[in-house]
Amino acid sequence: MSDNTLRVGLVGYGFMGRTHANAYAQVGHFFDLERRPVVTAVCARNAERAREFADRWGIETIVPDWQSLVARDDIDLIDIASPNDTHHDIAIAAAEAGKMVLCEKPLGRNAAESREMVDAVEKAGVANMVWYNYRRVPAVTLARNLIDEGRLGRIFHYRAKFLQDWTISSDLPQGGEGLWRLDVGVAGSGVTGDLLAHCIDTALWLNGPIDSVSGMTETFIRERQHNITGKVEPVGIDDASAFLARFGNGSLATFEATRYARGHKALYTLEINGEHASIFWDLHDLHRLQYFDHRDEGTTRGWRSVHITDGDHPYMDKWWVPGLQIGYEHTFIHQVADFLAGVESGTPAAPTFRDALATDLVTDAVLKSATSRQWENAG
Repeated sequence: MSDNTLRVGLVGYGFMGRTHANAYAQVGHFFDLERRPVVTAVCARNAERAREFADRWGIETIVPDWQSLVARDDIDLIDIASPNDTHHDIAIAAAEAGKMVLCEKPLGRNAAESREMVDAVEKAGVANMVWYNYRRVPAVTLARNLIDEGRLGRIFHYRAKFLQDWTISSDLPQGGEGLWRLDVGVAGSGVTGDLLAHCIDTALWLNGPIDSVSGMTETFIRERQHNITGKVEPVGIDDASAFLARFGNGSLATFEATRYARGHKALYTLEINGEHASIFWDLHDLHRLQYFDHRDEGTTRGWRSVHITDGDHPYMDKWWVPGLQIGYEHTFIHQVADFLAGVESGTPAAPTFRDALATDLVTDAVLKSATSRQWENAG
């Protein structure tokens, strides 16, 4: 390999492993970068599945465990795309070995784990980032630009929701490959740390820090058979979560997430209402930003549907001609490009581990509030 190759060790071959592998494979075709990322080795628990994954993505080496991967001299960066209960140990070991670290969200199962991970990467001085990919949707990035330009003025309201319906059946087991998100020991929490974590990260990026929260959660099915033990065991994750929030800038917010919204597979929407203007974004129509400006005059005033495909829109000069849109997978390509640009410039690209810790502090506060039934500080 050439001297400009960034050798990646990937942990995990599931849904997130595929999105990451695709991002590394594609980024150099569209972005001009000093270093070219190549997934050199992959490790996972199932050797046969790992071999199939490696063959599909052109990865030369399969490693039996993450400890061996971290110890390899031919790896520059460890990318953690494995279940939540593995993030803490792998990230700390990788940092101590002097490797750059990318980690899937949420950073840790709780803020205590995340804080130790932050301490490790900062002590080692290694580049780090967490895969909160929705920041890199061009329409969401444009929303951030409009806010930074003062187009909305003072922000009054922020509202977000993330709705799914895939866990409604009481026959669905918990635990094991594919269903570890229903096992609290592996996941840490349910929709609060999974779906709402995305909503919170985007909100912190767009609207600043959250001061306090008042939350409620519910577990609708209290027992499920466990795939590993074979026994019917209590369910410890939250199936639904909703909370009120106060931001540091004085704005109010509502957040909602559930896996019990029949008919919704991945409905993530956000709306921000400001002094002068409002914006609305929907993951199902991710290439559009709805924008209303009160200062518009005339009989045709109203909401605009802005099609985010022109070369002056965020990231779009790297892709096709105006009018042709991009999709979900491109957000991961953007994130790799921004990470590598940050490594080259010495200015870390967000969200870093420390940025992601802020999200975990909010989710911890939501879960605490759901138990205490009181407002809780989120910082």
